[in-house]
Amino acid sequence: MTQQVPSTEPELTGVRNFRDVGGLPTVDGRRVRHGVLFRSGHLAHATEKDAAFLASLGLHTVFDFRNAADKKLEGPDVELPGVRNVSLPLTDPADGAEFWKMVRNGNVEQLRSLLADGKAADRMIVSYRTIIKERTAEHSQVLHSLAEDSLPALMHCAAGKDRAGLSIAVTLLALGVEREAVVTDYLESNAKHRRYKVYRNGSSPDAYSPEVMELLSPLFDARAEYLTAAIETVEETWSGVENYLEQGLGLTPALRERLRGRLLD
Repeated sequence: MTQQVPSTEPELTGVRNFRDVGGLPTVDGRRVRHGVLFRSGHLAHATEKDAAFLASLGLHTVFDFRNAADKKLEGPDVELPGVRNVSLPLTDPADGAEFWKMVRNGNVEQLRSLLADGKAADRMIVSYRTIIKERTAEHSQVLHSLAEDSLPALMHCAAGKDRAGLSIAVTLLALGVEREAVVTDYLESNAKHRRYKVYRNGSSPDAYSPEVMELLSPLFDARAEYLTAAIETVEETWSGVENYLEQGLGLTPALRERLRGRLLD
């Protein structure tokens, strides 16, 4: 198992799944620099103390991958002084609107029909594959921005697991981080204190019953099979990560070296 350089993790009250991805090893023996690339869940519920900590990081840019429906549910990010906020939705709010409405409101019978027998996990795999294939412009923009002027940067979506997880993974692959370390970082979103708080309408005990939570778990887990499906999509569509970066995302060798120079020790 790849060993990571430990870093101090702050105790944030209103922001889930925050971490510095510094310390991850590359295949050529370098490491991601600490203090330049962070990931988290949304910042909408950040407390005053949370915001002060985030401000202390000297962030240049916050990339928000949520869509309009997410922002309506959770609210806008807190304002951080001097930070550029870039909204880059990686999913369409109309896509799956009825599905997520059912996740929040459906009874156990409805959830069984929607999610049981592997259907929830299959949905996640399809989503990951779709984002990789259809959101090349957004991922290209992120990498070009990081290579030019956007560091230190924080990437987040709602839970900091899927859309942010994929964007961080794409960035790490561009840096030449070991594949195993990319997966290990992704799976850290499963830690209990990092997990997204599931919102269900209704106050009855059944709303959060063990069966309901079990049915929902594939949607809120970080599973290696999801990220593996995304990487397989890169291999199948572009015949490898190098072609994906250059042809799919327009990352020239020179720009990639600039990116590596800015983000690696």
